[in-house]
Amino acid sequence: MKSNHEIDFRIYGEELQCVEVELDPQETVVAESGSFMMMDQEIQMQTIFGDGSQQNTGFMGKLFSAGKRLLTGESLFMTAFTNQGINKRHVTFAAPYPGRIIPMDLHQLGGSLICQKDAFLCAAKGVSIGIEFQRKLGTGLFGGEGFIMEKLEGDGLAFVHAGGMVVERELHPGEVLKVDTGCIVAFTNTVDYDIQFVGGIKNSLFGGEGLFFATLRGPGKVWIQSLPISRLAGRILSMATGPRKEEGSILGGLGNLIDGD
Repeated sequence: MKSNHEIDFRIYGEELQCVEVELDPQETVVAESGSFMMMDQEIQMQTIFGDGSQQNTGFMGKLFSAGKRLLTGESLFMTAFTNQGINKRHVTFAAPYPGRIIPMDLHQLGGSLICQKDAFLCAAKGVSIGIEFQRKLGTGLFGGEGFIMEKLEGDGLAFVHAGGMVVERELHPGEVLKVDTGCIVAFTNTVDYDIQFVGGIKNSLFGGEGLFFATLRGPGKVWIQSLPISRLAGRILSMATGPRKEEGSILGGLGNLIDGD
């Protein structure tokens, strides 16, 4: 028997998606702050300490569970949305930037999922949102975005967000996939995660892809994103602070003088 609330959902949109969660009476969904979009009248919104999965523990247990979230850069508090009416009601959450919302059925994924620390969007109440330390020395020193990750545990639905397009791969036992650390969205707990040096003087100095990449070894499922938020932010920052490129312009830099830039 499932211990988490069983929720139904529908995902809308293409590039900028939102997920509409349908709640039966007294069902609850929890979400990170800032993801809420809209809700029906009889849904009650309440700020909770932690993720709401530690109801039967004492104050110190709740404090420890919530405190772990600080290591991933998240708040101690989350928001719970509960249907207080007698009919089905809906609440909708929006993606923070262009990409895809991925529904994850933890019951079918072995009860747990490792994901990037900024990927979690919302989940059925009862899903535990904690942290996962990568225990290997190389991963800890050079893992970058992938060193401290979020761990979702339970048997309910959770929703994670990825930037750009998403590629889902099923790795066979011993199969290795080499990935940019920022492009990892999530993987099941059966996948072995490590960091590997790119190698080669020219690759290291002039490759432009960093000195290390992640290796994911099967068996298990992995989800890869084409546009990490860090890469998107870096491109926007370089365009805003650096000289503007005159792509496709015959005038080149002279065009800036003519149009006033």
